[in-house]
Parts: sequence; structure tokens; C-alpha cells
Amino acid sequence: MGAFQYTALDAKGGKQKGLLEGDNSRQVRQQLRDKGWSPLSVDEVTEHGKNNSKSAQPSRGGRFKISATELALITRQLATLIRSGLPLEESLRAVSQQSEKVKLQGMLLAVRSRVMEGHTLAEGFADFPNAFPELYSMTVAAGEQTGHLDLILERLADYAETRQQMHQKISLALLYPVILTLLAISVVVGLLTYVVPEVIGVFESVGQDLPALTQALISVSDFMVEYGWAMALAIGAGVALVIYLLKKEKFRFAWHRVMLTLPLVGKLTRGFNTARFSRTLSILTASGVPILEGLKVSAQVLSNLPMRGAVIDTAIRVREGAGLSESLKQSGYFTPMTIHLIASGEASGNLEDMLDRAATNQEREVESLVSTLLGMFEPLLILIMGGVVLIIVLAILLPIFDLNQLVQ
Repeated sequence: MGAFQYTALDAKGGKQKGLLEGDNSRQVRQQLRDKGWSPLSVDEVTEHGKNNSKSAQPSRGGRFKISATELALITRQLATLIRSGLPLEESLRAVSQQSEKVKLQGMLLAVRSRVMEGHTLAEGFADFPNAFPELYSMTVAAGEQTGHLDLILERLADYAETRQQMHQKISLALLYPVILTLLAISVVVGLLTYVVPEVIGVFESVGQDLPALTQALISVSDFMVEYGWAMALAIGAGVALVIYLLKKEKFRFAWHRVMLTLPLVGKLTRGFNTARFSRTLSILTASGVPILEGLKVSAQVLSNLPMRGAVIDTAIRVREGAGLSESLKQSGYFTPMTIHLIASGEASGNLEDMLDRAATNQEREVESLVSTLLGMFEPLLILIMGGVVLIIVLAILLPIFDLNQLVQ
């Protein structure tokens, strides 16, 4: 039995869309006719993204990309239902019914149909790689083999929720400074292009000699008025060029390496990626996934390419018999605290707990560093903004003072 996405006309002639389960499209069409509806299209939801028709795109799972929030919610619901003793196929059906999005319903029902055909849940997840990362497939496979699928899903739910919370905290922390920066730039540009020319024009009309500060402000204002569009165009072109170049792996690798050398950005990048690596490897190790496979999957979750390459090199050294902590230390990218905790875990045989502690430690450090930087940035931006406005006001007031002295 599979999941089919349909489009049909109801008894009043209105178009209806939804999902139904059936053995084939003919059976689903008959279900629609039994309701008094006229089926327009019935397509099976498959891992190829939409349906199994000849016009379907071959991009594997490309359409089924879901947000981190949706992934965390699905995982938590599925873990709770399985832990309560509900059969796997019924749990998948219940989670699909809880979703309000047809896309998610179809994906979960397609996974359920794979399970009912005799495949494992891991294989069902693997059919939708853009929705369920390789981390999910490997850990779920390990959980199914050991008979502890509920515990594995609980760990994955904790992992997804922790990752989502960290992203949300950073995004919310950056929202106010970004808005403040855009407003500051807009105010300065507005003053230079509209207010300053109108005020300064009064002094130029009377032939008054203007102070040097005022003349400099006039030059900046004239440049903004005449070439502001060219500056905006150049900035837009520069951003577009950088985005294009970042799609090239060689340029992106070099850019990521430069980021690691920057004073504050490098520390944030190393901390964020180290936390993600430690958390992922902890989940995989605790689930019984072999260390080499765990390193391979953990490398893919790193956004920084040099650090990803360092983990891949680490996997090669570990396969040759080297220790994990010593191999990671040779790259120089991972924090000393993380290296020491991993070494302690290797020595005590409790690697997954030490990795979890390392991830927690790095996440707290990143959050603290972001809060500190933003706490310094906001007053600094206000001071800079106040200084710019003060210069503009002085440039306008100085001719007025000179004019009053001439009148007296």
C-alpha cells in the first residue's frame, strides 16, 4: 500500500487536493468516485520527489526538504509514540495525520508504505535524504538492529531540538543589531542626499565662505547624490560575484580557511563547527555506529570545508590505528578543551559522554561569545551613529555661527 496525492472535483465543482492510501492509483480513483468526486490526477508519492510518472524529475528526494523545526517535531512525535508501544506503521500514520502540510503527510505515508512492504525505517528515511540526513538513517539502522529504536529516536529528537534552539538563539540575537545597522545607514544616507543639500544651498546662495568641515560635507553629499546609484550597483554586483564564487568549491575552501584565521570570526566558526561535530559523533557512537562510519557522517555536518577535510583525514588516521584525539589535534582546528575531553573518553572507554560534554561546552561558549560581541556592538554602533550625526550637525551649524558674527 502506498501514498497517493490526488486532485479532484467535488460534488459542487470545487477543486480538492489531498492524500489517500491505496494499493494502486486505480483503487484511489475508486475511493474518490465513492465520495462523489471526479478525480483529475492521482500520483504516487515516491522518493523521487513528486510521483512515479514519466514526467517526474529524477532528483532524488529533492522536493522533500523540510525545516529544522519540522524535523525536530516529527522526530519527537515519532519517538513518543514508539516509546508508548504503538506499532511503527501506526506511529508513522499518526504523525502524518498530525501534520497540516500535505508535503509532510505524503512523505511520512511514503515512508510508512516502505515499512509495510518489509523495508526498515532506516531505508524509508534514506529514500528522502534532503529531509532526513544520513545521520538519521545510520542511527535508526543501528537502533533497529539492537532493538532500541525508541531510545535512538529520543536521542535524535534531543539532537534536532538542541540544534534548532541554538540556531534560533543566534538568529534572534542577530536580528536587533541587523535592524539597527540598516536603520543607521538609512538615516545617514537620507541626511546626506536630501537634508544636507537643502540646508547648505541656503548658504551658497548668499555667497558666504563656508568652513572646511562644511565644504567636506558638501563634497560627500554631492558624491552621494551623483554617484549613489553607481555605488549601490557596485555593491550589488560585488555581493552577486561573491555568491557566485562561493559556489565554486576551491574558492569556498579558500574563503573558509581565511575565516578560520580571523580573530573573532575564526573563534566562532571553530566553536560552532566543533559543537556540531561533537554532538553528531556522540549520537552516532552512543547508537552503536562504528567510529569510522561515525566520522564520515560527522564530517558532512560541518559547514567549514577545511574542518570537514580535517575530520576526513582523521578518519584515515584512525583506520590506520591512530587515536581519535591525537588525530584531531594535528589539524589545529579543534579547541583544546574538546581534544582533552575526547582523550579522556578514549582512556576511560566513555567516549560518547565526553563527546556530549564537549558539545555542550562548545555550545555554551559560542552563545556566550555571541552575546558578548553583540553587547559590545550595539553601544559601539550607537556611538558611531551619534558621531556621524554630530559631524553633520556641526557642518550645518558652523556657517550659521559665522553668519551671526558677520551680522553683529
